[in-house]
Amino acid sequence: MIGTKSQILKGKKIALCITGSVAAVECPIIARELMRHGAEVYAVMSPAATKLISPALMEWATGNPVVTELTGMVEHISLAGEHPNAVSIVLVAPATANTISKIAYGIDDTPVTTVVTTAIGAKIPVVVVPAMHESMYHHPIILENLKRLEAYGIEIIGPRFEEGKAKIAHINTIVARVIEILSKKKDMKGLKVLITGGPTREYIDAVRYISNPSSGKMGVALAEEAALRGAEVTLIYGPGTAEPPFNVKVIRVETTKEMLDAALSEVGEKCYDIIICAAAVSDYAPESKVNEKIPSGKENLQISLKPLPKVIDAIRLAAPKAFLVGFKAEYGVSKEELISRAIKKLRNANLDMIVANDVSKPNAGFSAESNEVYVIDKRENVHHISLSNKKIVASRIFDLILEELWEGKEKIISEELISQTRESL
Repeated sequence: MIGTKSQILKGKKIALCITGSVAAVECPIIARELMRHGAEVYAVMSPAATKLISPALMEWATGNPVVTELTGMVEHISLAGEHPNAVSIVLVAPATANTISKIAYGIDDTPVTTVVTTAIGAKIPVVVVPAMHESMYHHPIILENLKRLEAYGIEIIGPRFEEGKAKIAHINTIVARVIEILSKKKDMKGLKVLITGGPTREYIDAVRYISNPSSGKMGVALAEEAALRGAEVTLIYGPGTAEPPFNVKVIRVETTKEMLDAALSEVGEKCYDIIICAAAVSDYAPESKVNEKIPSGKENLQISLKPLPKVIDAIRLAAPKAFLVGFKAEYGVSKEELISRAIKKLRNANLDMIVANDVSKPNAGFSAESNEVYVIDKRENVHHISLSNKKIVASRIFDLILEELWEGKEKIISEELISQTRESL
């Protein structure tokens, strides 16, 4: 199971510190998700946490012994001190109001708080993920203590406010932040990236609409990858089911017009280096929308459709210097036909790169966790990315984009040097 999604955390050791919140039930899943990206996970539990989930469960989930008390083996030092086998990061998830306040004032009366104190002293990164009732979270002292933790360099991943509770952040958000902190690959630092993702909806009446099954997972994976590599990322996101990453700017849209307007507004305000149109945008919309619900008993209902403007064409006109990447989804076509149609779109839309896939293939459709794609560059070279998790596909796509981007910049620099040399002769 280790490394089944990626190897980005390979060689990294993570102390998962669990406290007495009911959100502790999420910890086996958090541990497993970190392990799927290559990490080794070591659980540390407060006495209150052991009343909610069994240490045996966490030992099963991580494959490592669980620290529930500190002994003569000085587990806090071997885990989070100046020790050759110390962890790379300490993740306190969930963190109760009690534990947050203890950490803020250096009170070490549980294995969790002692490990955190040791990590701070050893300059090991610490991430705290609060979870409690909303009224507790908004207590002035708790808010003050969270600021105190941040002042010590501790990262806080804020909660979700739902049903009167400050619930633990989404697991994907927690994992993405840990990866970002531990990742050393910042080859996109300084680049601005705009991504469109998810489906769009075109309304027939007040409640019915035309759409497609896009989950937005590919667009979200691309946004996560770009942010992970140091880019400044904006995601224009239709009503997909995938949760956008916390560390990117997200603009929520619903219709194709809203997506187009948002994209043009962004490229008008900011000079983007890379623009990726990964959204499954509707090609047609009803000629007119009924502003009320059409009665369900109506017979022989006919809907006239009109073509919609191509978002990618408008973006190319508005951002002629951006490295523009399009997506081409087909259904049930041969590999040759898929590539042929993608190349046609590459030429017609004046793209720098296009990503083509057949959504009829098993485990590679709209809502799947994986994808198989063909990436075609400006010179019409075809790069095949075999069936892989969409996060891995996103990483490979950016590898190819950067190869093209840097090659293009090197060519421009070379031409400028040649020109300067000629002028000096």
